Amino acid sequence: MNFSSAFRFLRPLAIAALVCFALAVPGHAERATPLVTTTWLKEHLKDPDVVVLDIRSAIDGGGAEAYQKAHIPGAIHSDYDKAGWRVTRGGVPFMLPTLPELEKLIGELGIDEDTHVVLVPAGVHYTDFGSAARTYWTLKVAGVANVSILDGGHAAWIAENNAVETGASKPSPKIFTATLNKTLLAEAGDVQTIEKTGGATLIDARPATFFAGKQKAPAAQAYGHIPGAVYLDSATFYDAATNRLKPQAQLAALAAELPQGPAVAYCNTGHWAATDWFVLSELLGRSDVRLYYGSMVEWTSDAGRPLASARTKWDDLKKVLGFGS
Repeated sequence: MNFSSAFRFLRPLAIAALVCFALAVPGHAERATPLVTTTWLKEHLKDPDVVVLDIRSAIDGGGAEAYQKAHIPGAIHSDYDKAGWRVTRGGVPFMLPTLPELEKLIGELGIDEDTHVVLVPAGVHYTDFGSAARTYWTLKVAGVANVSILDGGHAAWIAENNAVETGASKPSPKIFTATLNKTLLAEAGDVQTIEKTGGATLIDARPATFFAGKQKAPAAQAYGHIPGAVYLDSATFYDAATNRLKPQAQLAALAAELPQGPAVAYCNTGHWAATDWFVLSELLGRSDVRLYYGSMVEWTSDAGRPLASARTKWDDLKKVLGFGS
């Protein structure tokens, strides 16, 4: 048999072998999109590279007890408020964990660099979505490339009468090596430079009362906002009627009010601002947007950092009398 004849004879066998191999390899989810639907998740629940991470916490009225009563089949629970997604560093709460802390936290959840993580918030209000956005950002910063948020969260899953499990699903820990993605984050020093010399738009994601200095977070040391910042409340991006982000066209219209070019989002603790970052960066494709995770709690921990505020002595008096914040 000459070479040509041998090739014609062996080619069908080779193709058949490749087909058999492809069928034997478990299916994998395609590259992650920032938001996935309940329909998508039902189709991919058993994909070997998918980890469904339920992050319900006291912030949304849930936590471990709510998770154990009912959760998406196979979902792992990691309490956003308690598990270590935000830590105290240098006396400042709600900060980004160190790389070793992230490696331990993420690896113990059965997540590594090849995992597609689907985050499941409660799906009950915009602050709850902020939990998912901050966790999403943290995973991305740590080097997990494929991350999604379940659109509508746990509430959407339940509303469709999809199957649930009770009790707790135990993860199979993996070795995760974190690689810090500095293009997604802003430190206090970066923000100080921007405040002094420009180069990026500072976006304050808090409600108007915080921006104006009429109210402050308990952990913040002073009222007001970072000088030069523009204001875009994270709740503006959220549809309270559906407990989802607004449609893409509406998000784009809202974002169009912001200056173009580099931007840094902040709030009180880097929680609400994570929603602004998620919308601008992940849904609208602005690659030059960062999150200042320390936000006002860190910024006001140094009395030498400047603030702008519309707060008056009358506001202070009302607080003393118990009528204000």
